[in-house]
Amino acid sequence: MTATVCSPVQLISRPPREARDTVLPHPPVFAPDQLRKAYGCFPSGVLALSGLAESGQPIGMAVSAFVPVSLDPPLVQICIQRTSTTWPQLRGLRRLGLSVLAQEHGQVARSLASKNADRFSDVQWEANENGAVFVHGSTLWLETSIETETTAGDHSICLLRIWSMDSHPDVTPLIFHGSRFRNLQPHLVHEAG
Repeated sequence: MTATVCSPVQLISRPPREARDTVLPHPPVFAPDQLRKAYGCFPSGVLALSGLAESGQPIGMAVSAFVPVSLDPPLVQICIQRTSTTWPQLRGLRRLGLSVLAQEHGQVARSLASKNADRFSDVQWEANENGAVFVHGSTLWLETSIETETTAGDHSICLLRIWSMDSHPDVTPLIFHGSRFRNLQPHLVHEAG
Protein backbone atom coordinates (compact mmCIF):
# COMPACT_ATOMS: atom_id res chain seq x y z
CA MET A 1 0.00 0.00 0.00
CA THR A 2 1.22 3.46 -0.77
CA ALA A 3 0.79 6.22 1.75
CA THR A 4 -1.26 9.24 0.83
CA VAL A 5 -0.48 12.51 2.51
CA CYS A 6 -3.49 14.64 3.28
CA SER A 7 -2.69 18.00 1.79
CA PRO A 8 -4.83 21.10 1.60
CA VAL A 9 -7.38 20.97 -1.19
CA GLN A 10 -7.21 23.91 -3.55
CA LEU A 11 -10.26 25.98 -2.75
CA ILE A 12 -12.04 28.44 -4.96
CA SER A 13 -12.59 31.83 -3.31
CA ARG A 14 -16.00 32.15 -1.75
CA PRO A 15 -18.50 33.99 -3.97
CA PRO A 16 -20.54 36.93 -2.66
CA ARG A 17 -23.67 36.03 -0.66
CA GLU A 18 -26.10 36.87 -3.48
CA ALA A 19 -24.24 34.49 -5.80
CA ARG A 20 -24.30 31.73 -3.18
CA ASP A 21 -28.05 32.00 -2.81
CA THR A 22 -28.63 31.16 -6.46
CA VAL A 23 -28.99 27.53 -7.45
CA LEU A 24 -26.24 26.25 -9.71
CA PRO A 25 -27.50 24.34 -12.75
CA HIS A 26 -25.01 21.49 -12.19
CA PRO A 27 -23.01 20.39 -9.17
CA PRO A 28 -19.21 20.62 -9.48
CA VAL A 29 -17.33 17.63 -10.90
CA PHE A 30 -14.38 16.28 -8.92
CA ALA A 31 -11.72 13.86 -10.12
CA PRO A 32 -11.99 10.48 -8.31
CA ASP A 33 -8.34 10.78 -7.19
CA GLN A 34 -9.05 14.18 -5.66
CA LEU A 35 -12.09 12.88 -3.78
CA ARG A 36 -10.27 9.72 -2.62
CA LYS A 37 -7.46 11.87 -1.23
CA ALA A 38 -9.93 14.20 0.50
CA TYR A 39 -11.98 11.34 1.98
CA GLY A 40 -8.72 9.73 3.16
CA CYS A 41 -8.21 12.66 5.52
CA PHE A 42 -11.03 11.31 7.69
CA PRO A 43 -9.81 8.53 10.00
CA SER A 44 -12.03 5.49 10.38
CA GLY A 45 -12.02 2.11 12.00
CA VAL A 46 -11.64 -1.06 9.95
CA LEU A 47 -14.19 -3.86 10.12
CA ALA A 48 -14.55 -7.38 8.82
CA LEU A 49 -18.02 -8.04 7.37
CA SER A 50 -18.38 -11.83 7.27
CA GLY A 51 -20.78 -14.71 7.05
CA LEU A 52 -20.82 -18.46 6.61
CA ALA A 53 -21.59 -19.83 3.14
CA GLU A 54 -23.73 -22.95 2.69
CA SER A 55 -20.45 -24.81 2.08
CA GLY A 56 -19.36 -23.99 5.63
CA GLN A 57 -16.60 -21.68 4.39
CA PRO A 58 -16.42 -18.07 5.59
CA ILE A 59 -17.06 -15.22 3.13
CA GLY A 60 -15.91 -11.76 4.07
CA MET A 61 -14.58 -8.37 3.16
CA ALA A 62 -12.99 -5.34 4.79
CA VAL A 63 -15.21 -2.32 5.44
CA SER A 64 -14.17 1.13 6.64
CA ALA A 65 -17.41 3.08 6.06
CA PHE A 66 -19.31 2.34 9.28
CA VAL A 67 -21.70 4.51 11.29
CA PRO A 68 -23.65 3.76 14.48
CA VAL A 69 -27.20 4.92 13.65
CA SER A 70 -29.76 4.14 16.36
CA LEU A 71 -30.02 2.82 19.91
CA ASP A 72 -33.71 1.91 19.63
CA PRO A 73 -33.88 -0.15 17.52
CA PRO A 74 -30.16 -0.99 17.50
CA LEU A 75 -28.95 -0.13 13.98
CA VAL A 76 -25.63 0.49 12.26
CA GLN A 77 -24.81 1.49 8.69
CA ILE A 78 -22.12 0.36 6.29
CA CYS A 79 -21.33 1.47 2.75
CA ILE A 80 -20.12 -0.99 0.11
CA GLN A 81 -18.78 -0.32 -3.36
CA ARG A 82 -21.33 -1.51 -5.93
CA THR A 83 -18.61 -3.23 -7.97
CA SER A 84 -17.86 -5.59 -5.06
CA THR A 85 -18.02 -9.25 -6.04
CA THR A 86 -18.19 -10.31 -2.38
CA TRP A 87 -21.24 -8.29 -1.36
CA PRO A 88 -23.68 -10.25 -3.57
CA GLN A 89 -22.53 -13.43 -1.76
CA LEU A 90 -22.98 -11.86 1.69
CA ARG A 91 -26.26 -10.08 0.91
CA GLY A 92 -28.28 -13.32 0.82
CA LEU A 93 -27.05 -14.69 4.15
CA ARG A 94 -29.36 -14.78 7.18
CA ARG A 95 -26.86 -13.14 9.55
CA LEU A 96 -23.63 -11.20 9.08
CA GLY A 97 -20.83 -10.68 11.58
CA LEU A 98 -19.18 -7.30 11.94
CA SER A 99 -15.80 -7.39 13.71
CA VAL A 100 -14.13 -4.08 14.59
CA LEU A 101 -10.51 -5.05 13.96
CA ALA A 102 -7.79 -4.48 16.57
CA GLN A 103 -4.57 -2.59 15.91
CA GLU A 104 -2.64 -5.85 15.34
CA HIS A 105 -5.08 -6.87 12.57
CA GLY A 106 -3.39 -4.97 9.72
CA GLN A 107 -2.64 -8.21 7.87
CA VAL A 108 -6.19 -9.46 8.47
CA ALA A 109 -7.57 -6.26 6.90
CA ARG A 110 -5.23 -6.64 3.90
CA SER A 111 -6.29 -10.26 3.46
CA LEU A 112 -10.00 -9.40 3.62
CA ALA A 113 -9.50 -6.55 1.13
CA SER A 114 -7.55 -8.74 -1.32
CA LYS A 115 -8.86 -10.45 -4.44
CA ASN A 116 -7.54 -13.76 -3.05
CA ALA A 117 -10.10 -16.57 -3.15
CA ASP A 118 -9.29 -17.73 0.41
CA ARG A 119 -9.25 -14.51 2.38
CA PHE A 120 -9.52 -16.38 5.71
CA SER A 121 -6.52 -18.72 5.26
CA ASP A 122 -4.44 -16.86 7.88
CA VAL A 123 -7.32 -15.40 9.90
CA GLN A 124 -8.46 -16.81 13.24
CA TRP A 125 -12.25 -16.76 13.18
CA GLU A 126 -15.36 -18.43 14.49
CA ALA A 127 -18.99 -18.62 13.43
CA ASN A 128 -22.01 -18.57 15.70
CA GLU A 129 -25.09 -20.79 15.34
CA ASN A 130 -26.74 -18.22 13.01
CA GLY A 131 -23.84 -18.15 10.55
CA ALA A 132 -22.34 -14.80 11.56
CA VAL A 133 -18.53 -14.97 11.32
CA PHE A 134 -16.25 -13.07 13.71
CA VAL A 135 -12.49 -12.37 13.78
CA HIS A 136 -10.73 -13.38 17.01
CA GLY A 137 -9.12 -10.56 19.00
CA SER A 138 -11.42 -7.83 17.69
CA THR A 139 -12.58 -4.95 19.87
CA LEU A 140 -16.25 -5.49 18.98
CA TRP A 141 -18.42 -8.21 17.45
CA LEU A 142 -21.89 -7.39 16.15
CA GLU A 143 -24.25 -10.06 14.85
CA THR A 144 -26.45 -8.30 12.28
CA SER A 145 -29.03 -8.76 9.56
CA ILE A 146 -29.83 -6.47 6.64
CA GLU A 147 -32.67 -4.09 7.46
CA THR A 148 -32.59 -1.98 4.27
CA GLU A 149 -30.27 -1.32 1.35
CA THR A 150 -30.26 1.63 -1.01
CA THR A 151 -28.05 2.86 -3.83
CA ALA A 152 -26.04 6.06 -3.39
CA GLY A 153 -23.84 6.82 -6.37
CA ASP A 154 -21.20 4.11 -6.77
CA HIS A 155 -21.97 2.58 -3.34
CA SER A 156 -24.76 0.73 -1.56
CA ILE A 157 -25.80 2.02 1.84
CA CYS A 158 -26.83 -0.86 4.08
CA LEU A 159 -28.68 -0.45 7.34
CA LEU A 160 -28.02 -3.43 9.63
CA ARG A 161 -30.01 -4.49 12.70
CA ILE A 162 -27.96 -5.73 15.65
CA TRP A 163 -29.05 -9.07 17.16
CA SER A 164 -26.17 -9.67 19.58
CA MET A 165 -22.83 -8.15 20.49
CA ASP A 166 -19.62 -8.74 22.40
CA SER A 167 -17.47 -5.70 23.16
CA HIS A 168 -13.94 -5.33 24.49
CA PRO A 169 -13.34 -1.56 24.92
CA ASP A 170 -9.81 -2.13 26.25
CA VAL A 171 -8.71 -3.60 22.90
CA THR A 172 -7.24 -0.81 20.75
CA PRO A 173 -8.84 -0.60 17.29
CA LEU A 174 -7.08 -0.47 13.94
CA ILE A 175 -7.38 2.92 12.23
CA PHE A 176 -7.41 3.67 8.49
CA HIS A 177 -6.25 7.18 7.57
CA GLY A 178 -4.51 8.64 4.54
CA SER A 179 -4.81 5.31 2.68
CA ARG A 180 -2.84 3.39 5.30
CA PHE A 181 -3.32 1.63 8.61
CA ARG A 182 -2.39 3.51 11.76
CA ASN A 183 -2.37 2.92 15.51
CA LEU A 184 -3.87 5.12 18.18
CA GLN A 185 -1.44 6.78 20.55
CA PRO A 186 -3.47 7.08 23.77
CA HIS A 187 -0.78 9.10 25.55
CA LEU A 188 -1.31 11.97 23.14
CA VAL A 189 -5.03 12.34 23.85
CA HIS A 190 -5.99 15.75 25.27
CA GLU A 191 -8.84 15.98 27.71
CA ALA A 192 -11.80 18.04 26.53
CA GLY A 193 -12.91 20.82 28.70
